[in-house]
Amino acid sequence: MTALQVERGAGTGPESEPEPVVPLRRNWRFQALWSGAAASMLGTMVADTAYPLMLLAMTGSPALAGAFGAVQFTASLLLGLHGGAVADRQNRRVILIVSDTVRALTTLSVPLALWLDRLTVPHVLAVAAVIGATTAYAGPVRMLAVRSVVPPSQLRAALTQDEIRVNGASLLGPPLAGLLLGVGRAVPFLAVAGGSLYALATSCLVRFDGRPAADGASPAGGLLDGLRELAGNRLMLAVLAVSGLINLAGTTCLMPIVVLLRDGGTDSTGIGLVLAGEAVGGLLGALLVRPLHRWFGPGVLTLLVSGMLVPVLLVPYVSAAPVVLFAALVLMALGIPALRVMLDLLVFQRVADELRGRVIAASMTVLMLGVPLGTFLGGVLLGHFQARTVLGSVAVLLAVTLLALAVPRLLRTAQWPTAG
Repeated sequence: MTALQVERGAGTGPESEPEPVVPLRRNWRFQALWSGAAASMLGTMVADTAYPLMLLAMTGSPALAGAFGAVQFTASLLLGLHGGAVADRQNRRVILIVSDTVRALTTLSVPLALWLDRLTVPHVLAVAAVIGATTAYAGPVRMLAVRSVVPPSQLRAALTQDEIRVNGASLLGPPLAGLLLGVGRAVPFLAVAGGSLYALATSCLVRFDGRPAADGASPAGGLLDGLRELAGNRLMLAVLAVSGLINLAGTTCLMPIVVLLRDGGTDSTGIGLVLAGEAVGGLLGALLVRPLHRWFGPGVLTLLVSGMLVPVLLVPYVSAAPVVLFAALVLMALGIPALRVMLDLLVFQRVADELRGRVIAASMTVLMLGVPLGTFLGGVLLGHFQARTVLGSVAVLLAVTLLALAVPRLLRTAQWPTAG
């Protein structure tokens, strides 16, 4: 990618004094934006559980219940690249405020419709589309906003704290949705709307320089520039490819694990607790980001984190007890935060500011593709093979692929950039 660019912001003129660096915990702009993003993410996790349950209660159709997630995901995927392009051409703070406003108004419409007894299936699916669309536009901007309010020396710590947001919401969201549904039918949707309103409030409160560093990218030609930038940098492309492979392999193996647990007599609550091991591992892994980055270069770290999946996927050959599978998922996820933070750091350190939105969006799009592909692949394989055979086959294919990637010197010798 391109060389590290100097950030442009308020107070960076030739005569201005550099602002003193305050500890990250006292950086109120970052902490406010982070708390708003956390509220929005938790709301999304609650919505991902509550809306399908409501659709199932309204229609009795599992297909329509699953349609909520499918519509939301499709909207994010289709609009992702455009969201990155817009972030590189328009004022990023305005994009964030508009996205949060649309999301807040949309989520508020659901409890209002419930109160009026006017909620319909098309209304709920439209909400899913809006949530997915606003995620596509706000996602890259939130990441870029972190760089605008945090000095380079604290960027790794800020991105690590963001991993706590993502994994914490994944852990708390589903049980919170069930708890709130038990209180009242409209309560989880009021909570989702409340999280969206809080995120909007923080977006309006926190001022940051949202102007892209350079203007003039062509609307037609700029949409795919993020993918071209990734394709032109061998290290970034290799890291992203391995990260996508982890997503694909991990998602493929979730359904076989569920089948093993079900066949072993584990009820739905127990299965949910076992699958929560992935989020628990992510939370614990946030504590390992700094030491792992200090001990290993980016390429070696990529190979180690992905290689950890191989023995983990073979654990069911030894034992498929719930506690064992929970521990396996924890181990599988321990290195993921270090890998995601590393990918974000490489984008900030090696990509020009005027391209960062598109590169972030391209990375998110590539990683997202592993979810539906893995889900589909897992279902197809389970239709022909036993669950343990599926897990073992994925482990072998992953090991062979990683060995092939480790033979060239690119990943084995990659070093952290000296600046940034």
